Amino acid sequence: MGVTGKILVLILAIGGGLVYKNVTQLWADLPAPKLDPQEWWGDDAQPKDYEAYLKNSSEVIGNRLSYPDKTIADLKERLNRTLRLTPPLEGVAFEYGFNTDYLKEIVEYWRDDYLPRWREREVFLWQFNHFTTDIQGLRTHFLHLMVYDDNKVGKQHYPVLLLHGWPGSVREFYDLIHLLHQSNLDKNNKYIFNVVVPSLPGYGWSEGTSRKGLGPAQVAVMMRNLMLRLGYDKFFIQGGDWGSIIGSNIATLYPENVLGYHSNMCNNMSPKSLAKGLLAEFWPSLFVPSGFEDFFFPKSNELKYLMEESGYFHIQATKPDTIGAALTDNPVGLAAYILEKFSTWTNPSYRSLPDGGLTNRYKMDALLDNLMIYYLTNSITTSQRLYAEQYAQSQRDLHLERVPTRVPTGCARFKSDIMQFLDVQLKDKYTNLVHSTYHKQGGHFAALEVPKVLYKDFIDFVKTVERKFKIKTL
Repeated sequence: MGVTGKILVLILAIGGGLVYKNVTQLWADLPAPKLDPQEWWGDDAQPKDYEAYLKNSSEVIGNRLSYPDKTIADLKERLNRTLRLTPPLEGVAFEYGFNTDYLKEIVEYWRDDYLPRWREREVFLWQFNHFTTDIQGLRTHFLHLMVYDDNKVGKQHYPVLLLHGWPGSVREFYDLIHLLHQSNLDKNNKYIFNVVVPSLPGYGWSEGTSRKGLGPAQVAVMMRNLMLRLGYDKFFIQGGDWGSIIGSNIATLYPENVLGYHSNMCNNMSPKSLAKGLLAEFWPSLFVPSGFEDFFFPKSNELKYLMEESGYFHIQATKPDTIGAALTDNPVGLAAYILEKFSTWTNPSYRSLPDGGLTNRYKMDALLDNLMIYYLTNSITTSQRLYAEQYAQSQRDLHLERVPTRVPTGCARFKSDIMQFLDVQLKDKYTNLVHSTYHKQGGHFAALEVPKVLYKDFIDFVKTVERKFKIKTL
């Protein structure tokens, strides 16, 4: 071999080594980052004596957060204004977004049927115990249902943290809360839970921060601190959408506190996972149980759907305050923006229906309850900022998608959800994936749409965790 050949071999060897090193670094597992458990998010300066602050701020206050008649009257007046909506194109249902002909019907129902019954809806919303407490400088709202000793007899008893996403709220979980918290009235049910359902920071009645940097990782710290404040050192987690990501972060950062993590939107966006997903399309039968191939393939359908449905995502991840300004004090626009998601994310085929299929799976009152929470608390802008914080460089630098989550994990897939991940992808992240299921019925808002199905899936997961990890009732 001549000198030139030797030099070429040397260059190829060095280049190959560098490529191997870079790929290894890109795919390798990483240790969990250390986040400040006391990071301050309040408007005031962080107290110098933080221990004293914790002692003084640990009070949990019960609330019945009602609104005066003038607030409801003002909303009714806004809904009573002449609508100058552009008519939909001929033959178009929800393919171009919210059908404005149907939007007029919703506004009429909201104004003339729902609002006159608002005090009735208010009683419904306050059927559970509402509380607030101060966590890291922010007023944090949550529902908390505790089980009394005489109801624990013969039951397996655990705490569970339920985490919602956008554009949802604690309202999504009401039916599931009843199922989880049911007492000895159901003799066939051996499980009963202390249920904690927080409004995420900047959502509903939970205060948003005025500082940059409160992303899903930092929210996970806050949610864990809330559970510790309530006396729960070990607990289960269930969540979808942002609740899935935040719940995963809690399980990753604080495995010592998590009995099990269950999600109806498990995902793994690591480079290794994405590469496996693409390769699996060539041999679907090797990776998917028979009969469920259409959950994942063809990938072109999923990518097309994501392209069509992710416009909101790009706006909120880059310009949340711009779209927030357009929606604030604009109840009709807010209704179109939020309710559209409950159409297409429940079932993409609903885009072809003139009413978006909204009442095919939901009661209109339930959808308007959720909408009222956003409107009355003026939380649309602060809720959307979570998208921008997730994609800030400081959040991406944590690389939490490459940190293994070793707590017992359960993943429930619903056919019409936005995206799906294979077990072979999820196991890179969730090393104790002990429960993996497929449901032909249901979409993104499973807790609101199919609460009984989600409940049973969660209970089956808890049973698996008990059997495999020998956990005991608390």
